[in-house]
Amino acid sequence: MSEKMVEQPTEEPTEEPAEEPANLAPGLAMALAPVVEKENDRRRRGPDPLAALRAWEPRTRLGRMVASGQVYTYEQALDTGLPVREVEIVDALLPDLTDDVLSVNMIQRMTDSGRRVRFNVLCAVGNGDGYVGISVCKGKEVAGTIRKSIDKAKLNLITVMRGNGSWESSEGPGTSVPFKVTGHSGSTRITLMPAPAGKGLVIGDYGRRVLNLAGITDVWSRSSGQTRTTINFARATYNALVELNRTRITEADRLRLNITEGRTIR
Repeated sequence: MSEKMVEQPTEEPTEEPAEEPANLAPGLAMALAPVVEKENDRRRRGPDPLAALRAWEPRTRLGRMVASGQVYTYEQALDTGLPVREVEIVDALLPDLTDDVLSVNMIQRMTDSGRRVRFNVLCAVGNGDGYVGISVCKGKEVAGTIRKSIDKAKLNLITVMRGNGSWESSEGPGTSVPFKVTGHSGSTRITLMPAPAGKGLVIGDYGRRVLNLAGITDVWSRSSGQTRTTINFARATYNALVELNRTRITEADRLRLNITEGRTIR
């Protein structure tokens, strides 16, 4: 007798949906969120700032950690000790950064083939709450050079130390620098000194714009050298903030001066 083989139906493996990361960087969450367009919204829009994040393919270890949700704040990225080499990392972790084009200068040079024109752009970025960056770039076109300078400034972000170091202030959160510090660039020297709350930024225009992006609202200042040089004045102010981070401070002084670094957690 011939035995009939009865074929049993095989169960096809079901694909389990991929689990989404519990925590996602705020910039990535905004980029991946569905866009709801209004019918009556006919305003002319510029380029989408989140388009680069949607098409982002991380090339570094830190970038892959941010994309996978292992790192979702800029403070965690700094704690890893890994260098930030992709602009998309900053855009994903700090989507509220504001850029400010401080200066655009045209540079002309006479060569054998004719006159060569290039542009020198100084840009600063910051979130107004403890992070600021600055950069200078050169290029042939203004728009491309500005974009390049902004991206480079994002990679030069530093944490800003703020404190209440003025004897005229009462106890409270720090809105000024905790102690006197000096920064220099070229022949320009800028000294930042603690000021009481409500005093404002007593400094030149370009230094004021850098400090506004850094989140400092009250400061006294003293300058020397060629202070009319735009790039050196802004760089000297930025270098003074860098010197704050290089100063060793005891824990008792941190409590006495109400020192905070980076963003203020509310």
